[in-house]
Amino acid sequence: MPFLATTPVDKMTGPYARRWWALLVLCLSLLIVVMANTSLIVAAPDMTKDLGLGSSDLQWVIDGYTVPYAALMLVLGSIGDKYSRRGALVTGLVIFAGGSVMGSLVDQTSLVIAARAIMGVGAAVVMPATLSLLVAIFPRRERARAITAWTATSGLAIAVGPLVAGWLLKDHAWGSTFLINVPIALVAVIGALALIPPSKAQGMGRIDVVGGLLSIVSVGSLVYATIEGPHFGWGVGPVTAAIVAGVGLTAFVAWELRHPHPMLDVRKFALRPFSGSMLAVLFFFFGTFGAIYYATQFLQFVLSYDALETGVRLLPLAGAVFVGAAVTGRLTPKLGMKAMVAGGMVIGTVGVLLLVPVDQGSTYTDFLPTLLLLGFAIGLSVSPATDTIMGSFPENELGVGGGANDTSLELGGSLGIAILGSLLGTAYRDKLTDLVGGHLPAAALDTAKDSVGGGLAVAEQIAKTPSAGPRQAQVLVDAVHESFAHAVAQTSLVGGIIMAAGTMIVIAVLPGWRVGRKGRPEEPAASEGRDEEYADSTR
Repeated sequence: MPFLATTPVDKMTGPYARRWWALLVLCLSLLIVVMANTSLIVAAPDMTKDLGLGSSDLQWVIDGYTVPYAALMLVLGSIGDKYSRRGALVTGLVIFAGGSVMGSLVDQTSLVIAARAIMGVGAAVVMPATLSLLVAIFPRRERARAITAWTATSGLAIAVGPLVAGWLLKDHAWGSTFLINVPIALVAVIGALALIPPSKAQGMGRIDVVGGLLSIVSVGSLVYATIEGPHFGWGVGPVTAAIVAGVGLTAFVAWELRHPHPMLDVRKFALRPFSGSMLAVLFFFFGTFGAIYYATQFLQFVLSYDALETGVRLLPLAGAVFVGAAVTGRLTPKLGMKAMVAGGMVIGTVGVLLLVPVDQGSTYTDFLPTLLLLGFAIGLSVSPATDTIMGSFPENELGVGGGANDTSLELGGSLGIAILGSLLGTAYRDKLTDLVGGHLPAAALDTAKDSVGGGLAVAEQIAKTPSAGPRQAQVLVDAVHESFAHAVAQTSLVGGIIMAAGTMIVIAVLPGWRVGRKGRPEEPAASEGRDEEYADSTR
């Protein structure tokens, strides 16, 4: 058996023999890309103390990864289609590993943000490459199972990231949460060269450079405005970015409609299966990432779990993802894609709304049903939605299809963390001001209102002050806990309402199903540009 997989996919006479091993490599690559965000959630308190991060600094340590990640996926997916999907995967993993090494070594906020941005560029190459290679390697009859495994890996990473980071932080500094990516990336590179066959689009033509640049400007500006505006106010920067995003998006649509070979055929959004699935992915990760963002903080700051204990308590979410994936594999062929996607969104909405009764006395058991329902809903609905999105693209646009799916996913997650995080912060500040506004010096109150971590830090300082002492410190701790619990409840209500509205929109947009020749629900074809095997399966 040669070390390198050398026979291109399009030269094979039958299905690739080692495709399930190749899927393992693709899932491993996906795992570290998603873990890079979720692991930072539990590493953030240590980074804040060590680097002296303010609220804005911490936000950009997190989102320095998100902006290039979301902005570049569509373009880099197209480049992978043109030249080499496997080459794109390997290149992205190397860039990601390089950014991880840098992040583990630096000790300045600006350099940590730069390292996260480099990792984001690598992730933007890796993410669409994993999906495009999956669809290229697997025959249509097995593709849904493979995409289900891919989706389950995303859910697994959401829970495993905090667990691995928590385990490392028990004995190591926060830099270790960056460095752990390096050996995994190297294993994935070796696996990609040995197990994944070469693949690229045939007869693709020239890359739509103008469309690519417009997509970068539009998505990048939109994500920047989404992050900066809700958290830090709609000043000149966020407003300008929002205007640029709107103008850029309009120009992008106009250009793509006229271009003979557009980077993304925007006419696909007129196809209800495609647009409904894109909206489903966006709304789903809006609610899921937002809820996990503040639930994790509650476990750490209110229930006083350390990083490892928090990671362990997120594991039920991963288990529920696999249960949902197993269920969707059995039920989607019988009930159809719309039933699975809509059902999953309803379950996810209920999961978020279950946090509305949270108060200061809530325990982990109050959060467990939400974690289980969100995990089950991810496994149930994201896989059929992703399968529909990828099925809307012909073979020579698989990288673009992966980029479109992943942009929707990342944009939804960014919106969830930014908008729900902003609501969380506002509700926390208002409640804390009501409780202790007249009992703290202005400077101490400002620090306490900045975040729940800041409030607990002020309480710790008060406990060391002879004129105040532990009793007054405990009063502030109780106020901080009550304020944050109130904020979680209020934010969950708003998040649940947004999820419910998104669910109704998706149900309205997705087409119904008709009963096929063998009594199975049958989805309408999402695009005329699919491969022949898929077209046959949808007639």
